[in-house]
Amino acid sequence: MKRHIAGLHGEVRHEEDLLEGVFLVRVEGARYCWDPQKPFFSIRFGILEPKEFASRSIPGRLYCTLKALWRLNWFLRDFGYDPDLLGREEVDEKALLGLSGVIRTVRKTSARRSYLNLDSFAASGEWETISVHHHRPGMAQKGGSDDLQLHTD
Repeated sequence: MKRHIAGLHGEVRHEEDLLEGVFLVRVEGARYCWDPQKPFFSIRFGILEPKEFASRSIPGRLYCTLKALWRLNWFLRDFGYDPDLLGREEVDEKALLGLSGVIRTVRKTSARRSYLNLDSFAASGEWETISVHHHRPGMAQKGGSDDLQLHTD
C-alpha cells in the first residue's frame, strides 16, 4: 500500500525549533542514560519565563564523565538539589523533578547539525536580575553570544 505524505521529501527545519537565550525553567523530566564513553542525564526543562515561551520545553544533556562533572555539580547546586544527596555523591532522578533555576542555551553546529548547548546555570532567585540585563530570547539565530556569565562563584 502506498501513502502520500506531504512534505516528506523537504528539508527538515529542526533548527527553527531551537530556542536560544536565557530562561527560567523547571525540570519536568530526567533520566540517566548509560553509555560506555559518555554517560549522561537527559533532562527536559519546562519554560516558566519569559511567558511567551511558557508552553515550550527545552531538552538537554548533562554528561557524567570525569571531565564534565563540574558542570553537573554546577547545575545541581544552582537548581537547589538536596545537599545531603549531593554530599553522598548521589543523584536521584525523582529528586530532580520540580527543581527550578535559570539556564542559558546557545546554538552549536557540528557536522552540519545544529543543537542546543546548556551553556550556563543560575539559581531561580537570580532570574529578575538576569532577565533585566539580557536580550529577549528567541528562535536560534546565527551570531555569537553576548558573553553573559550566569554563575558568579
